[in-house]
Amino acid sequence: MHTAIGLMSGTSMDGIDAAILRTDGHRIEGFGTSLFTPYDAEFRRRLRATLGGKGEVDAVAAELTRRHAEAVSRLLQEAGLDRSEIDVIGFHGQTIDHDPDHGRTWQIGDGDLLARAAGVPVVNDFRSEDMAHGGQGAPFASLYHQALCADLEKPVAILNLGGVANVTWIGPGGEDDILAFDTGPASAPIDDWVLGKTGAEMDEGGRLAAKGQVHRDVIDKALAHPYLAKQPPKSLDRNDFTADLVEGLSIEDGAATLSALVAETVARGADFFPAPAKRWLVTGGGRHNDTIMTMLRARLGAPVEPVEAVGWDGTMIEAQAFAFLSVRSMEGLPLSVPGTTGVPRPVTGGRLHKPKGSN
Repeated sequence: MHTAIGLMSGTSMDGIDAAILRTDGHRIEGFGTSLFTPYDAEFRRRLRATLGGKGEVDAVAAELTRRHAEAVSRLLQEAGLDRSEIDVIGFHGQTIDHDPDHGRTWQIGDGDLLARAAGVPVVNDFRSEDMAHGGQGAPFASLYHQALCADLEKPVAILNLGGVANVTWIGPGGEDDILAFDTGPASAPIDDWVLGKTGAEMDEGGRLAAKGQVHRDVIDKALAHPYLAKQPPKSLDRNDFTADLVEGLSIEDGAATLSALVAETVARGADFFPAPAKRWLVTGGGRHNDTIMTMLRARLGAPVEPVEAVGWDGTMIEAQAFAFLSVRSMEGLPLSVPGTTGVPRPVTGGRLHKPKGSN
């Protein structure tokens, strides 16, 4: 068993999730302390400006890494642990470009700098080996979802509503009985819409959407996107579906329509499952959006619950996943399999950085 820290800065770009996990890369022995470190508005603006490889990429990447090092220090302090008690840090970095059709994915963040600053071995660059072998490079938390679901009735679907929505379908047949893919947009276009119209960072609780009307013509136009008809595994970039879809609508109607698009694309995605999921467990910030959750329940025809219903911490699952994957990387275990990213065979990955002076 290893004690690992996972660090995640997701597509919402609101801050750093940091979590401690005990695992051997197969089983989960226990969950440790976790915390969230928010980005201030100015850094969030600069981080957003790097999307697509624009803006001050190098300067922002260095600052992002320093902020992650500070998050590690805070986490260890809160956990009452010394850095010598941590075996590895899984450092995802920040995705600023993801274009699987052209074999390109880009996560900024300096693994070597973080290893030196934290004094702990760091694994980063989780996705590039998968893409080099023909995979989509995403979604990447699926094997962790499968480990979490070891004792749950199957088939079960784990739906992550981050900036983009991704789902992991887990069947009863063991390690190979898994399918994962991005279903479509989630919080990213809603956040961008609300930020542009009100200055607020999100539609808190889905309250704006609850007051609006869904424009079916906009939904139908969005559903013509060729991505939605592609067979999985498949993955999206944050900006493949944008708030421009609802330009010209009222704030409330735009939020309602984008929220309905989330539910509709998730339901369309479920048509690709080998068998219907008996239960949907929802993680990511979108699980707090009551309007989206209500829409999902109306569309999916099965129980839809936040992952807290089974005792998980939905805020930290992505961070925990990269702790899990960092251990798998150190042990030479696959990080992706054909059913999760479309890679032709199981592929390991990640790049290990050791602190200066360590063996």
